[in-house]
Amino acid sequence: MPESNGRLVWNHSTHLQGLIPVLERLTQQDGIGTVTPARLGTTRSNIPNLTLKVSVPIRGGYKLIARKGKTFQEVFVLTQLSQGELEEAVRRSLR
Repeated sequence: MPESNGRLVWNHSTHLQGLIPVLERLTQQDGIGTVTPARLGTTRSNIPNLTLKVSVPIRGGYKLIARKGKTFQEVFVLTQLSQGELEEAVRRSLR
């Protein structure tokens, strides 16, 4: 099995509760490069369980949106995976 070279960037002191273990599992998936948690924000709707959804393509990867409660956090993932492959990797990481 090829070794994954993904890494998690710690550039913020605050993260969505429960997000870091999920992102660490994501970096272990084949084809994942750098994973960078970014901006935190609040929303009106309340989602009780942590979700992670592929949002839009960016140069070299995709932006993901993590949601829990009334808080969201953007996560940038540099990867060679297609959107469908990344969505499957995210599903495996959320387990």
